[in-house]
Amino acid sequence: MHYEGTVIRPPSEAFSIILQVTTGCSHNRCTFCGAYRDKPFSIKKDKQIAEDIKFAAAYCKRQKTLFLADGNVLVLPQKKLIAILKDIRKRLPFVRRISSYANCRDISAKSERELRQLRELGLSRIYMGLESGHDDTLLRIDKGSDSEEMISAAQKAREAGIFLSVTSLLGIAGVSHSKEHAMATGKVLSRMQADQIAVLTLMVLPGTPLEAAQKSGVFQLPDTRGLLAELRILIENITVDKGQFHANHASNYLNLTGRLPRDKEKFLAAIDEAAAGNVSLTPEFLRSL
Repeated sequence: MHYEGTVIRPPSEAFSIILQVTTGCSHNRCTFCGAYRDKPFSIKKDKQIAEDIKFAAAYCKRQKTLFLADGNVLVLPQKKLIAILKDIRKRLPFVRRISSYANCRDISAKSERELRQLRELGLSRIYMGLESGHDDTLLRIDKGSDSEEMISAAQKAREAGIFLSVTSLLGIAGVSHSKEHAMATGKVLSRMQADQIAVLTLMVLPGTPLEAAQKSGVFQLPDTRGLLAELRILIENITVDKGQFHANHASNYLNLTGRLPRDKEKFLAAIDEAAAGNVSLTPEFLRSL
C-alpha cells in the first residue's frame, strides 16, 4: 500500500486497511493539531488509489474494515468518492465497514441525498472533531466552524444513516475558560446525539501555534485536578437518548468507557474517587496521542 507521511487514524481503526485517498488536511489551521503540518494537502491520483485497492484485494483479505485517509476525505468531489467506494465494493467484498474523518464544513457541503448515497455505497462511519462546544474557544483554536454549524453537520450525518463518532478535547480552552468549555461541550454533544462520544485530553505538541501561546503565557493548560473537574462537568451536561462513551484514549489520565445514559452516575462516581486520590491515574510517561 502506498502511503505518504505518518499514518494518522482513529484508535478504533487500528486493524483496518488504511487507504490513503488524500494527503494532509485541507483546513490544517487548528492551533493544537500537528498531525498534518508536514503534509501539503493533495488529492491522490485515480491510478494510485486503484493500485492500492488491488493490493488490498490480494493481501488484506483478513481485514474486514477499511479507513479512508487522510484528514478530511469528504472534501473530494462526489463523483470521485462514488467511484472509489464502488471500486472498494467490487474488489474488496469482504470489507464490512468503511469509515473516514470528516470535518464540519465538508459534511455541510454535501446534501443529505449525497451523504445517503455514500452510506449506501459503504461509507457507514465518520469521525468528526468537535473539540469544544464553546464558541470563543472554537474561534481561538481556529477550528473553522462554530457550535451551531457543528450541530447542524452532525444532525445531517445522522439523518443520512451514518454512524457518527464525535471527539472532544479536555484542556483545549485552557485554565481561563475550562468550566465554560466543559459545560458548553456537554450541551452541544447532547444536541448532536452522536452514536459515539470520544473524549481525549490535550497534549500540547511541539511546533504548533498552541505551543507558542503556552510558552508566551497566553495559554495555560489545566492541571490534573482541573482536567478531572472539566471531565465531570462535561459528563454532567450530556443528555443523550443512547450512545457509546469513551474516555479511554491514551492521552487521558482516567480511563472511562461505557454507555450513556446508563453509566452516567458510575462515571461521575469514578471521577470523584480519582479526584479524592482513591484511584490511580495514568502516569505522564504512559500518556500518548
